[in-house]
Amino acid sequence: MSDQAAAPVTSLPVPNYFELLGGEDTFRLLVDEFYAGVAEDPVLRPMYPEEDLGPAKDRLRLFLMQYWGGPNTYSQERGHPRLRMRHAPFVIGEVERDAWLHHMRHAVDVLELTPELDRMLWDYLERAAFFMVNKDL
Repeated sequence: MSDQAAAPVTSLPVPNYFELLGGEDTFRLLVDEFYAGVAEDPVLRPMYPEEDLGPAKDRLRLFLMQYWGGPNTYSQERGHPRLRMRHAPFVIGEVERDAWLHHMRHAVDVLELTPELDRMLWDYLERAAFFMVNKDL
């Protein structure tokens, strides 16, 4: 054994994915870009009953922020996400899924993330879109 004391182990805080992706500003930009496309989309727009897309934008932004390690405001306000249940009233088939993915891909591209972060975010969004399909199951 050495007579020297071991150096104390200090660890720096590891940023979570919410922080790595850019925090609230990134999620706000992502959702704003996504809903700009939804507002003009003949397939998706009818699925949003609110005259103003603002409430839907807020819900998606808060959900994504929480999912990626940000504040848990979504669950505090709405409870467990239960995504399939919340989307069950809407008919979501391949056409709807692909339209959603089209607008979301544009929104992710606008973020100009590193390839690794882009791939990580996109993989989740793509899985989520396929998971929501409830037509022709």
